[in-house]
Amino acid sequence: MKGRWGAWLLGAAVACAAQSAAPPHSYQYFRNGAAKDKTARPRAGYALMGGGTDQDEAFRWLCEHADGGDFLVLRATGTDDYNPYVQGLCKLNSVATLILPDRASANDPFVATAIAHAAAVFIAGGDQANYIRNWAETPVERELRSAVRRGVPIGGTSAGLAVLGQYIYSAQNDLPDGPDLSAEVALADPFARKVVIAPDLLGIPILRGVITDSHFDTRHREGRLLAFMARILARGPVRRIRGIGIDEKTAVLVDPDGAARVMGVGEADFFEASVRPQECAAHRPLTFGPVSEVVVHTGERFDLRAWRGAEASAEIEVKRGKLGSGSAQ
Repeated sequence: MKGRWGAWLLGAAVACAAQSAAPPHSYQYFRNGAAKDKTARPRAGYALMGGGTDQDEAFRWLCEHADGGDFLVLRATGTDDYNPYVQGLCKLNSVATLILPDRASANDPFVATAIAHAAAVFIAGGDQANYIRNWAETPVERELRSAVRRGVPIGGTSAGLAVLGQYIYSAQNDLPDGPDLSAEVALADPFARKVVIAPDLLGIPILRGVITDSHFDTRHREGRLLAFMARILARGPVRRIRGIGIDEKTAVLVDPDGAARVMGVGEADFFEASVRPQECAAHRPLTFGPVSEVVVHTGERFDLRAWRGAEASAEIEVKRGKLGSGSAQ
């Protein structure tokens, strides 16, 4: 992979399959509803979903922003099971799923056209490494960025959430059937082979300077998100990094001006750091902090532009690979 991606990836061993290796039309396309696209006037908004059971309210919110147009689901593997689910929740012209298993499919003109005509886009869960490998520097990336500029509402859950921020934990060095990167591994060695940070795919303005993580409480991911933030700060010119960790069955619904609301059954954690880590090196435990944290519960709001919620922030630190807490601010 060449261009900005090849130069930017932190810790990745990237291998892209040759486009000629895949058969023609390797994508799959499933559509429910009207066969012809509808001209709509979508409103921008971003549904950041933490994984687990999908939340009806978050999808209805995306649908409301789609102005009754054409709803498109993107995924690398799986089925069209989102089609009847979304269609049952919302009044839309159509709901379609595009399954893009390789870079050949991401380069197909039909795929670019489908994204260009969508009034809402949802990126499903799975393995974000597939999205990085297959979409980066293809028409899929180009059309997703164009959709953001046009004000198309966009959502993502789990792996789909991972690719919404400016910085992406790409999971490119994870084994297909192996365990996820744990907080313990990332804190013990922030340059471990699995700790791979990639640049953004979508260019969402309000998520500039942000990295996200999902399944946050269930899989105890606070430590690894802090390790990602430390890596980004240690890398060079970045002076501030923000992180958002979202629980399962929980979503953060974000307006373009940064006004956000948490819904579902869990909470969202908002982190911010502007001090470079004291120790962030290969084969050495991380020392990093202070990092401010604001916990936002269901029904509460947060301002992403000001990075402020109703509750006071608390300070947390990592010392020699162990999480600790500081005083409230």
